[in-house]
Amino acid sequence: MNTAKRLAILEILRDNNPHPETELNFSSPFELLVAVTLSAQATDVSVNKATDKLFPVANTAQSIYDLGVDGLKTYIKTIGLYNNKAINVIKACQILVEKYNGVVPEDREALESLPGVGRKTANVVLNTAFGWPTIAIDTHIFRVANRTKFAMGKNVDQVEEKMLKVVPAEFKVDVHHWFILHGRYTCIARKPRCGSCLIEELCEFKDKIYPE
Repeated sequence: MNTAKRLAILEILRDNNPHPETELNFSSPFELLVAVTLSAQATDVSVNKATDKLFPVANTAQSIYDLGVDGLKTYIKTIGLYNNKAINVIKACQILVEKYNGVVPEDREALESLPGVGRKTANVVLNTAFGWPTIAIDTHIFRVANRTKFAMGKNVDQVEEKMLKVVPAEFKVDVHHWFILHGRYTCIARKPRCGSCLIEELCEFKDKIYPE
């Protein structure tokens, strides 16, 4: 895909959604960190249902740490992999309390040192909580980037590297949200909704699917 096409795609996505936001509910960097950690291999809807009950009770590193693993599990047991996630969140809260005074550090290395926090989660927190021009690559973004030929790669690291290279600075903060929403609602995994796609004419996917 050439530079002109990429720019046109980004402009269309921006015009359609000038101020994209995550669909996870949060009101602080800490709440976002917890929500993104819980969202691994789970839907945002399922995470929001759990955190809508959890955060009014405990929404700081200290207060969630005070719940303990078993206490936290009672709030997140409807989310996939909740046992491991509860352990990781409690461990992360302990580190935040003991090392960072309960404050989420605006630092990639520090974030990635927390249990349950990988590069993707760190990218989301840095981007969405702190406004960094990072591009987190999840399954939706990986699919859209490859399927459209916008930024092809065999793994998430390759796609992230390519996206950072080809996306102009003015779009970097928002492109993660545009692509994830596009992948979630239009360019879905099994049967993309090409007939209702805003960027259909620019997309280089050869096997476009249209409703009969």
